Amino acid sequence: MLELKFVRNNPDIVGRALINRNMGTELIDSLLEYDVAWRECIAEGDGLKHKRNLVTREIAQLKKENKDALPKINEMQGINDRIKEIDDKIRDYKSKINDIMLSIPNIPSETTPIGKDENDNPVVRIVGEPRKFTFTPKPHWEIGEELDILDFERGAKIAGQGFTVYKGMGAKLERALINFMLDVHTDQGYLEVFPPVLINEKAMTGTGQLPKFKDDMYVCADGFYLAPTAEVPVTNLFMDEYMEKLPVFLTAYTACFRREAGKHGQDTRGIIRQHQFNKVELVKFVKPETSYEELEKLTLDAEEILKLLKLPYRVVSLCTGDLGFSAARTYDLEVWVPAQEKYREISSCSNFENFQARRANIRFRTPEGPQFVHTLNGSGLAVGRTVVAILENYQREDGSVEIPEVLRPYLHGAEEIRQV
Repeated sequence: MLELKFVRNNPDIVGRALINRNMGTELIDSLLEYDVAWRECIAEGDGLKHKRNLVTREIAQLKKENKDALPKINEMQGINDRIKEIDDKIRDYKSKINDIMLSIPNIPSETTPIGKDENDNPVVRIVGEPRKFTFTPKPHWEIGEELDILDFERGAKIAGQGFTVYKGMGAKLERALINFMLDVHTDQGYLEVFPPVLINEKAMTGTGQLPKFKDDMYVCADGFYLAPTAEVPVTNLFMDEYMEKLPVFLTAYTACFRREAGKHGQDTRGIIRQHQFNKVELVKFVKPETSYEELEKLTLDAEEILKLLKLPYRVVSLCTGDLGFSAARTYDLEVWVPAQEKYREISSCSNFENFQARRANIRFRTPEGPQFVHTLNGSGLAVGRTVVAILENYQREDGSVEIPEVLRPYLHGAEEIRQV
């Protein structure tokens, strides 16, 4: 979250940031009104408490002199009643301010391009060339069903639409990719962790999923949330802590759960958008002065998976209108999907600056006093979408699929997937 003092002193900057994010200024306008009222109540309350102290002494003096203290006692009661009213207002205004502060997104970096939506995202680089097929490439769902490695019907039967059963080489390919990605990232210097996927409300708030995205989350009966991404538990490993050593680089695999799959009729077929999916995540905790250098490195670390798999992709810089709630700057990696003849997102690599750290209270010590760390994260990669890219880019005319060479050691040397 942002600092209240910063918002109070820089309403134009925050308002402009909201407008660039395709939002109005209602949030900042309401916040400033509540902030003025809150501070006025505090001032009035402090004045009344000072007056109460004076009246208390006056009552004591009157009683000492055996004089009538009833008028002052009545005055004291009136002061106490008003203080109670003021304290109630202070709590109410403070709650409203806090709710609004949690709903204001991060301010985009000055290097983030200004734009309305994904159509305004500039391409940073293109790596590899899309394969030229001598036949019409099939979509991954057809490939998966014909090879009997993806079962959409049974996934829907046991859970519902947006869930898929991986079978045989499909399941092995998914597992191989998870292990491959983790091995690559640990070799890059990330420490592997395996966190819980049941998350409490405080942790979900810390990384910015709550309150804004509550409707997209799966909530358990006892108040836990299913992790929408490993970013949440991994970032919150250091919640309410001082980090004694920086930087810290972590990688983690988790199953992820999101309710928004298939909204607005998008990707209702296949496994590009699912309610449950697997993802390997990269998370960095760094000092503020190095965070943008580390964003470039993190992005390259995620790209390395695509390079090793020899999948064509591009990197785009998200504009202000397409930027995530907590992010100040984001690069999206988009892999080529032949059947759709377009690039599709497979990773988002973001610098949140101190936005998440302020919410989660993650700090480090400096000679000048405590500071909030900067947090970064990126998918390294979304596993299901990597399966999509492999099935479609490595498909053959006879219906079989070549296995990328770098994955073969994880699949006991298997070189292809074909019908049994």
